[in-house]
Amino acid sequence: MMVAFFTSLSRERPPISTRRLVLMPPSMAHFEQWVALRMASRAFLAPFEPLWPADDLTRAAFRQRVKRYRSDHYGYAFLIFTQANHTLVGGITLSRVMRGVAQSCSIGYWIGEPHIRQGYMHEAITGLLPEIFERLRLHRLEAACMPHNQASVRVLEKAGFQQEGYARDYLKIAGQWQDHLLFALLEKDYKKRTIDLRC
Repeated sequence: MMVAFFTSLSRERPPISTRRLVLMPPSMAHFEQWVALRMASRAFLAPFEPLWPADDLTRAAFRQRVKRYRSDHYGYAFLIFTQANHTLVGGITLSRVMRGVAQSCSIGYWIGEPHIRQGYMHEAITGLLPEIFERLRLHRLEAACMPHNQASVRVLEKAGFQQEGYARDYLKIAGQWQDHLLFALLEKDYKKRTIDLRC
């Protein structure tokens, strides 16, 4: 049974459970697992992320990261753990939450190299969708990935996202401005997909 966390815009969010995973907000109790996985996956992750600060893997930097994630202006962040043995496999963030006429947010994610190709990120993203569209009542979920990151393209397409555009020099990744494919999932897409899966 999935646990709802978007009953309001409160910063207190209970974990979310899927078939194999648990998504929960980062805390200092997660530091050791987080730093071990990030360190072990550095060569794998670096080509797809902004340059890591020199102190990125320190406890002090992680404490600031947790504090930022808990701020009213950030959005929502989750670490992804396995149900079976509470192993950290990756993370997801929901940022740029916009109300008013937009009713949208952006999703970003990473997965540790030892856990790729096991369907974890697809399961985590789809596990968040009911909360985004039913609890938070957003209209639009956006994502971007580099054209050569075919694994990420497949994750988004499998989750129901549609490609909408191509943005030149969109984000500075690995120290270089990189073109990105732009994807979006609308509330109506989510509802149709949910109905189709139930049929």
